[in-house]
Amino acid sequence: MNNDKEKAKDSLNKTIKMMVPAVLTAMIATALGFISLYASPVPMIQDFGKMLTIGLVVSFILGIFLLIPILFTRDYFFSEDKGKQPKQRQKRSPSKTDKVLDCITGKTITFRWIIIIIVAVTAAFGIWVDLDADAETDMETFMPQDTQELNDIHKLRDVLGTTDQISIVYESYDIFSDQVNTWVDDLTESLETEFPDVVVKTNSLTSVVKQMNNEELPDGEEFKEEVANIPESQLKLFFNESETKGVITVGIEHLEANDLELFIDDLGVYLENNDLDMLETTITGKSVLDVEMIQGLTTGRYQMTLIGMGLVFLSLLVIYRHPVKAFIPLLPIIFIVGWSGLVMYFLDMSYTPLTATLGALIIGIGTEFTVLIMERYYEEREKGYQSREAIKMANKNIGKAVFVSAITTIGGFSALLASDFVILNNFGLMTLTNISLALFSTLIVMPPILIILDRFVKIKQTS
Repeated sequence: MNNDKEKAKDSLNKTIKMMVPAVLTAMIATALGFISLYASPVPMIQDFGKMLTIGLVVSFILGIFLLIPILFTRDYFFSEDKGKQPKQRQKRSPSKTDKVLDCITGKTITFRWIIIIIVAVTAAFGIWVDLDADAETDMETFMPQDTQELNDIHKLRDVLGTTDQISIVYESYDIFSDQVNTWVDDLTESLETEFPDVVVKTNSLTSVVKQMNNEELPDGEEFKEEVANIPESQLKLFFNESETKGVITVGIEHLEANDLELFIDDLGVYLENNDLDMLETTITGKSVLDVEMIQGLTTGRYQMTLIGMGLVFLSLLVIYRHPVKAFIPLLPIIFIVGWSGLVMYFLDMSYTPLTATLGALIIGIGTEFTVLIMERYYEEREKGYQSREAIKMANKNIGKAVFVSAITTIGGFSALLASDFVILNNFGLMTLTNISLALFSTLIVMPPILIILDRFVKIKQTS
């Protein structure tokens, strides 16, 4: 019994001294990868990054202060060997998993240069095609396509001609002046002619007044008298309480993201060419927000990925104080980013507000795996093992844990595949794909990288 207690204490000490620092390093790198989501201009992505970071920190704290004490208590007080005579320790024969990992590691070492060349070329091609990837922000494409609500929207659009609109806000010290009214009326009438394939109908204060005045636009005090006869609830749709801003609503066809962006750009040019010195105009509305989101998802996701990698590299550089050791865990991540883009290209998938976070998720999850493998590799090197034996020992001792961790994570995200919402289904599919790529990169690509770059890292052997 005392022997069992000593073993439990020894296991606890080794776990705290050897495993906790490695896990802490991996957690810091992973958290910084998630923090890169804060750089997104899209608020929902920023909130997603906050929740991922909080969840990661909570998981680490629970693992250290709850899981480890539970395991220690089990081994210290409830050992299965309690009351039995100690038996002579026998050498444990390698399991089938150990043999498979050992075989895989041996093959990856043998063909390391071929592996590196193949993964580098495929990842570079994936990054290249991903630069031109489309972003989808149309909420209708995210919904289950057979829902009654979506069918109702389509029927309403057929009846009204449109359910989408943008707003042109004009501002002046006197929005009821004859000059402003003439400008508003001309713009309201000309938009349908200027953009016949896009603009379905327009509406403004002048068009309402004209309907009340036999299609004639009154001027001066007569215009203000007509405005006074309009119900207050309707007036609120066309100008603010201080009477300094007015709105022209423009009903448009339901457009794809790229076509919508082109139309808004063309409309902006048209307003500049027909401006009025006493007015300031702004194009706004949900459609404009959709375009802004597209830009955030396309350009913002590159920034998030680069910022995430930069933060992880700097954190590892501070921890290891060695640029090569700080760079090694990131190299497989770069490959995964490229492969992820390649998968989306072949699946013909567009980026959504959720899949735009994949870069940060790849950095977070992948870095955790690569850091743990690298830590164990250099631990074995410090014990005196040569590089080939060290990577075999590392994959054998911690590869199984990485594999199980990846499989359980895949199992958790698999639930998203059952969702009827396309946006969740696609996110689940790509998350499973990226976790699988992270596992592949850790077990297949990481050993060749460690072997090739081993010469650049000096090892202080402890035994």
